[in-house]
Amino acid sequence: MRNILLRFFACAVAVAVGASVVQAAGTAGSRYGSDYFPNVDVLDQDGRKLKFYDDVIRDKIVLVSFIYTSCRDICPLVTARLAQVQERLGSAVGRDVFFVSISIDPENDTPQRLKEHAEAFHAGPGWLFITGRPDDIKLINYKLGERSRSLTEHRNEIVLGNDRTGDWARDSAFTDMSVLAMTIQGMDPEKRREAARQVIVDQAKVVPDTDVLPGQALYARTCAACHTLGKGARVGPDLLGVTGRRDRAWLANYMIAPERMRAAHDPIAVELMGKYKNVRMPTLGLSENDASDLVAYLEFQTYRITAPKSEATRAHERGHQHGGHSHNHSH
Repeated sequence: MRNILLRFFACAVAVAVGASVVQAAGTAGSRYGSDYFPNVDVLDQDGRKLKFYDDVIRDKIVLVSFIYTSCRDICPLVTARLAQVQERLGSAVGRDVFFVSISIDPENDTPQRLKEHAEAFHAGPGWLFITGRPDDIKLINYKLGERSRSLTEHRNEIVLGNDRTGDWARDSAFTDMSVLAMTIQGMDPEKRREAARQVIVDQAKVVPDTDVLPGQALYARTCAACHTLGKGARVGPDLLGVTGRRDRAWLANYMIAPERMRAAHDPIAVELMGKYKNVRMPTLGLSENDASDLVAYLEFQTYRITAPKSEATRAHERGHQHGGHSHNHSH
C-alpha cells in the first residue's frame, strides 16, 4: 500500500506544479483576486456576517466544496471524505489552509441548518459553511465554476486556491485522501518544493507491493469516509462484524443499488435510512465483483480484528513491543 501511495504522491506533485493549476507570479498578475471574486455579504454556520472575498478568500489557501443540506446522495459523502482530509491535515486547518463549503440551495440552507450539517460531519475550526442571498451565492458559485442549472445536476468537484499566489485548480474529493492532503498542502509553493524533494527520496526506497488485498482500495475510497471497522459509528454504522449481522447477498445488493432497495421498502434499508438521517448510502456505481471484493474484505478484517490470538502470535507481538529482542538480552 505504501508503494501505491508513493506513486500517487509523485503524480500529485506533478499535478501541483503542472498545467492543471492556473498559476501566476502573484495576485497582482492574476485574473483572480479582489477584481474577480465578489465581496458580497455572506453568513457562516454561526450566523456571522462576512465579506466573501475579504473574510473568506483574501490571502488564504482554501479548499472549496459545493453542498446542500437536503442532499442525501453524493454530497454528504464528499463532506465526509473532506472531514477525513481535515483529520489528516490536523492543526494546519484554520492556520495554513481553510475549508469552505458553499450552499447551492441558499433559499433553504439557513445558518442553523448548515451548523447542524457541520456538526454531523465533525467539522472543526477553520471550516466555514456559507450561505447568503440567493443572487449573491449564485454569483460566487459561478465565479468558482459551479454553474449547474439544478440541485441534482451540480458538480461534485472541489476547488483549491491560493489567493496570495493566484493559483487555482480543480480536484476531486474521491481521489486518494493522502494525495489530496498533499495536493492541498502543495498549494503553498514552499511546501510543494519540499514535497517534490521528499518524493525523490521516498521513491528510492520503494519495494514490491505484497500487502494490498482485494477490496482494500475500494474500501478506502468508497467506505472509510462514512464507516469505521471497530471504532464506532461515524456518519454511518460501524462495519466490524457486518458480515455476521447481514446476509452476504443482501450486503452486496445494498452496496450496488441502495436507492433501489429503499424504493422497494426493504426493511433493513428503511431502518438504516431512519437511523442515519444525515446521509443515505449513495449509489456508487459498484459492479458485482466490486461488491464481492468489499464483502470479502470486511469479512477478513472482522476476522483479523476479533479472532482469538494464538500464543505464538502474542509472543511475536510482545517481542515487537520490546524492540524485537525479547528472546535475546545480550544486545
